Amino acid sequence: MKRIVLAIAVILMSLFVKAQSDTSFHLIRAIEGDIVSFTVDNLDNVYVLSSRNQVKKLDQNGDSVAVFNDVKKFGRATLIDVSNPLKILLYYKDFSTVVVLDRFLTVRSIIDLRKLNIFQAKAVGQSYDNKIWVYDEVENKLKKIDEDGKLLMETPDFRLLFGEAINPQKIFDEDKYVYLYDSARAVFVFDYFGTLKNKILITGWKDFKVAGKYIYGSAGDTLYRYEISSFRVDEWNLPPELKGAKSFNFTSDRLFSLKDNELRVYKFQ
Repeated sequence: MKRIVLAIAVILMSLFVKAQSDTSFHLIRAIEGDIVSFTVDNLDNVYVLSSRNQVKKLDQNGDSVAVFNDVKKFGRATLIDVSNPLKILLYYKDFSTVVVLDRFLTVRSIIDLRKLNIFQAKAVGQSYDNKIWVYDEVENKLKKIDEDGKLLMETPDFRLLFGEAINPQKIFDEDKYVYLYDSARAVFVFDYFGTLKNKILITGWKDFKVAGKYIYGSAGDTLYRYEISSFRVDEWNLPPELKGAKSFNFTSDRLFSLKDNELRVYKFQ
């Protein structure tokens, strides 16, 4: 039986590093508009979702470069995955439907998960090989499908592995591992064969994101950055202008903050 590396909470807490006095957030730009939620790709393009369910892509300068307006067919998008800037996933939980867009936000394909007998799936994400990860809440399995809706692989029932069902809200495929985040329990880390490799005791974080060698998140008035290889956690107390934000997102050196229909972009150190 392969060893499972468990990041114990006591060790994790002992490795917390308080915010450095020279940590700073420099405002680069502010984007105003009808913005309900947003996400950011690894090229610093921003994708905003309006109250009318319109998806708009903004470049690094904040200029609109593409729009997805087919908003009436599936209702409100519950997830936008832009981990691959050339292939965008929109997930409509109420209809168990994934819409795949190209970089111009033109529809490439539509996947009805119900045809795969997946009727409840909260977490959906892209895989390294341009396939799609889906967590089936009814069967408690992580499944991989292709763009044609074909089932490629699935794990055993997680209740057999953990003795209980988990409830992941996020899926990230990063650096040869798949990360499932259940905010009430932990981050479950699997290899591409569905074998549990690690369990990181991070709970209660909002704005959870795995990018490169870090896991980012927020809780209350604090931002967190967890270094996966060393278990080191950096934390930053939010300055007044960032408190009360609806949500955050992160890239390697930028912080994105949404507050009162205004998206602010900061460079941070």
